[in-house]
Amino acid sequence: MQWEQLLSLRKQGDKGKRLRKEELDTRLGFEVDYDRIIFSSAFRSLQDKTQVIPLSKTDFVHTRLTHSLEVSVVGRSLGRLAGKQILEKYPHLKEIHGFHMNDFGAIVAAASLAHDIGNPPFGHSGEKAIGEYFKIGNGQKYKSQLTEKQWQDLVDFEGNANGFSVLTSSRPGNEGGLRISYATLGAFMKYPKESLPKKPTSNIADKKYGFFQNDKKFFEEVAAELGLIPNKSGNDIGFERHPLAYLVEAADDICYTIIDFEDGINLGLVSEDYALEYLIKLVKDSIDTNKYKSLQTKEDRISYLRALAIGSLIQDAVKVFAENEELILRGKFPYALMDKSKYKAQMDDIIKLSVKNIYQSREVIEKELTGYQIINTLLDKFITAYNNKFDGNATNYDNLLMKILPERHHLEKENLYERLLHISHFISLLTDGNALIYYRNILGYKD
Repeated sequence: MQWEQLLSLRKQGDKGKRLRKEELDTRLGFEVDYDRIIFSSAFRSLQDKTQVIPLSKTDFVHTRLTHSLEVSVVGRSLGRLAGKQILEKYPHLKEIHGFHMNDFGAIVAAASLAHDIGNPPFGHSGEKAIGEYFKIGNGQKYKSQLTEKQWQDLVDFEGNANGFSVLTSSRPGNEGGLRISYATLGAFMKYPKESLPKKPTSNIADKKYGFFQNDKKFFEEVAAELGLIPNKSGNDIGFERHPLAYLVEAADDICYTIIDFEDGINLGLVSEDYALEYLIKLVKDSIDTNKYKSLQTKEDRISYLRALAIGSLIQDAVKVFAENEELILRGKFPYALMDKSKYKAQMDDIIKLSVKNIYQSREVIEKELTGYQIINTLLDKFITAYNNKFDGNATNYDNLLMKILPERHHLEKENLYERLLHISHFISLLTDGNALIYYRNILGYKD
């Protein structure tokens, strides 16, 4: 892969030759991607979507929105630091094409900002709830009417693929998608493959999938424009990652490892003694022990350690990226950056403790159970009503349900796969709170 091509400024709907940065005003460069994402309704909905603790009323617990903003900050740092080294190695990118290290930072920051934009309510259990509605719920009846790959899209409903759809699909209020640069879309595409074949290799890029069958044509267009390396044969579509996708993934890995851990400490799910024991291994080379001892509250002490830990992990991730940049460009680096970090053992220890004390805490499990019930009910009711309406078999109850479906989702789709995906997409864009409101209304619950 070539950096000149990987940094394409082309946007959805652009015609003609590949756009070069020196031909555009700076304001029309990569930074506008960040703006378009942050002003989108899908991004705003992240303010009421679960990060760790579903439906939490605790003010210091992270939502998907605060998590995404923090990942974008870490991503910007990773992108700038990596970009500085790339420009030193390939000076023509700056001298001839006008690229700056801030361009790398802007691309990674925007892709990081959007990394969870397609995630359903109630965290990762929301993805599983949608998939299991089709796999073991009432949605099983549709299997015989779909292709294998269409069916896999539904039973393994994937937030990353849904996010690509949010950023790129035309719909009312989102004509032509958000018109994000292809470079930023490439960095967003952590899993540049379709839902089948399912994880045929140990390549990190094959861990999940990155687009629905509905979006296949445009996905291939983006990959071709960026010069991504194909890694599938026959009728299967898959590519090696855009190099900057590794940095987006690292930003997410760093934030959820350290900041979810911090949430658990502040909630009392992890003791401060554990925090010191686990985090000190990441910050032993940079901690100011006198400053640490002077901090009066647990929150201040943990915040200080968290900031130092994130700084250590950023520096190490950039080091791993730079050392393996040539392998990455050849599509020969099948690992996450943090899997090759010198801090991998320490991160694994933190994640293991977080799984035990936070992700599997009673509060989280109880709220995830609630989320399963809500999503299953909404899918079943709205899919039935939507299908019946456009098949001409709507009951009065179906018509009432369609009246509370937002007008922008009243799109006539003759293809069953598109209908099922359309309602799944509608459910995925609901906030935790709005999903609960729909659920209570449908079941006739009163406050």
